[in-house]
Amino acid sequence: MRIGIIGAGISGLATAFWLQRARPDWPLTVYEAGPDAGGALHTEVVDGFHFEAGCNGFLTNKPDSLDLVRESGAGALLLESSAAARKRFIYNGELHRMPESPGAFLQTRLLSAGGKLRVLGEFLVRARRDGADENLRDFGYRRLGREFTDVFLDAMTAGIYGSTPAQLSVAAAFPLIAQLEREHGGLFRGMLARRKRQAGPGGVLTSFTSGVSTFIEHLRATLRAEWRFATAVEGIERAGTSYRVHAGGGSAEFDQVVVATPAYAAAGLLAGLDAGLARELGRIRYSPIAVVGFGYRALAQPLDGFGLLTTSSAGLPLLGILWDSSVFPDRAPPGGKILRAMLGGQRNPDIPLREEGELVALTRAGIERAMGVAAAPDTVYVKRWPRGIPNYGPGHLAAVAAVDAAVARHPGLALAGNSYHGVAMNDCCRNSRALAARLADVAGAR
Repeated sequence: MRIGIIGAGISGLATAFWLQRARPDWPLTVYEAGPDAGGALHTEVVDGFHFEAGCNGFLTNKPDSLDLVRESGAGALLLESSAAARKRFIYNGELHRMPESPGAFLQTRLLSAGGKLRVLGEFLVRARRDGADENLRDFGYRRLGREFTDVFLDAMTAGIYGSTPAQLSVAAAFPLIAQLEREHGGLFRGMLARRKRQAGPGGVLTSFTSGVSTFIEHLRATLRAEWRFATAVEGIERAGTSYRVHAGGGSAEFDQVVVATPAYAAAGLLAGLDAGLARELGRIRYSPIAVVGFGYRALAQPLDGFGLLTTSSAGLPLLGILWDSSVFPDRAPPGGKILRAMLGGQRNPDIPLREEGELVALTRAGIERAMGVAAAPDTVYVKRWPRGIPNYGPGHLAAVAAVDAAVARHPGLALAGNSYHGVAMNDCCRNSRALAARLADVAGAR
């Protein structure tokens, strides 16, 4: 079976790895419009500072990424975060330590006494079971109260999706939360039940020596494939029982094609094959993100923690600031420190489109206001993602169901990536492994 994979991000690479593990005799061709593999998982080294263009690792509370790392022989590259990563902060006009225990929650000044009582009252809130696609803001107001939602859930959605509670579907973006209410009648009841079943430590934020690109390069090296880098695919058409992929002025035929690109790119590739499928793919929205990293060779301010997230009420252009060199000390040269900020998202979608100088100025002002750091950085890194993170808003599940139904009309065609069933690295690795198993079984039965 001839396999064509379009997109060499983590989803495309993981699909290729597991498929090659299941069917080592099947030839693979991997297309990538960019110059190298990894997509948003990319580490840029500037003046000895290692800046991540996207996420900086994964949590070990799920096995999916860890399995891929170990099965590919990259276990020696793993790098656990420092103990400081457990210290996280919220900025809502003032910097507050995020509470990590019930006692700390009762003492935090992030909520009023009434706001804390309202959270505790979640035990008394009746479950909603009508199956409606509720946004996270309405869900939070209903179950936990306005204060908790406007502080904790607002900051959390900025950090994970670059979005806001009002623009995210609970069932799509946080399926576990929806499941806890559906199966246990409430969040606290559900968490207590899960804790009884799942005794043991939680996950640890884990990355790779010198950055995520170290693993991407290793994973690529394990694959026996024909690599077509800097080759944009122009379209896909049916060719009998196969598919013809047009790219780089030529074409090639495959028995199975996996489109592991963002949904908007997949829509363009598949428009000629199925206009209805392309239209459904176009319904999946994205949050624009700008990443601005600062490297300091001698910053006096101590960095002891993971970083901070901001609330909408804080009025900052920054969604959050990661203290990367505190979490993974090898990211900066000896004595150096890294701050990496995220800007834009659904709060300020125009910001990532601004000039680089303005992004740097906004970041410096935001860091000074939130952290008191006024020093000029020695090194600057800027990366814009005009369509950075899929925004799983109300209607997302319906859009994905329509996409899945349309894809089912085309045997041998599959989609992969973070546009559909989870945005984290663990999600991508889990979905890619399942996809590879399915393709191997279905194709092998032909």
